[in-house]
Amino acid sequence: MSAEMHSTLGSVVSLWRYPVKSMMGEQLSACDVTDRGLVGDRAYALVDPLNAKIVSAKNPRKWGKLFDFSAGFAEPPRVGDRVPPVRITFPNGDSVNSQESDLSQRVSAVLGREVRLETTAPDAPSLEEYWPDIEGLAHKETITDEAMPAGTFFDLAVIHLLTTSTLDRLRELYPQGRFEVQRFRPNIVVAPNSDERDFIENGWIGNTITIGDEVRLSITGGCPRCVMTTLPQGDLPKDPGILRTAAQHNQVHVGVYASVRQSGEVRAGDPVRLE
Repeated sequence: MSAEMHSTLGSVVSLWRYPVKSMMGEQLSACDVTDRGLVGDRAYALVDPLNAKIVSAKNPRKWGKLFDFSAGFAEPPRVGDRVPPVRITFPNGDSVNSQESDLSQRVSAVLGREVRLETTAPDAPSLEEYWPDIEGLAHKETITDEAMPAGTFFDLAVIHLLTTSTLDRLRELYPQGRFEVQRFRPNIVVAPNSDERDFIENGWIGNTITIGDEVRLSITGGCPRCVMTTLPQGDLPKDPGILRTAAQHNQVHVGVYASVRQSGEVRAGDPVRLE
């Protein structure tokens, strides 16, 4: 077997972008990637004017209704251009363009708290995170303030990768749970070449992978999961067992984080190789 065959990990099966932080996002067939991740990902966020914190479903007692909203770009964002408007779909099915002057007021009315839609992140952004009573988490039944990367709306890193092997392994460990991609909000989902059902992307940490002909990513660490994975969305029910299973069997991690070493375009179907 050739060295190239040895280095091929699998292929991209789906790409996801979340134009507004903590709202449902959009599935893509292709997307440009820069040092800020997939172009347009987390380009917008809601901000709580009372404390200047980024609004996140990580604190569902305040912001659990965010998962009832979805967002998609009115036109494709392009590298180097100003971020285009988004269309936000409300829980009742109404679709509102972000350029409409009363958008923030309308979202605030549904959430029951005042929020503002922003495209510019603070220099030192932060959010509130609720920690449920699940063995293996850093805290229990408390809310903490969590720092975010400077000047961004990301939690910890600009790219999140997840393999179908990890989802298959979690399903084996907790058959009652519905381990769907949407629960984990990855950017890039990879189907490995092997049929192995395991947390195989853990083995990529500290290495560089190439996707397609251009994009190179440094795998920086595991992706620690939070209460968001347990929340209902669409037809997925509330299920604390989702997070409990990740905590018991993979140190709360599902998928890995990455930084971008080389920009370019990624497409569904692209091969993923280990350098």
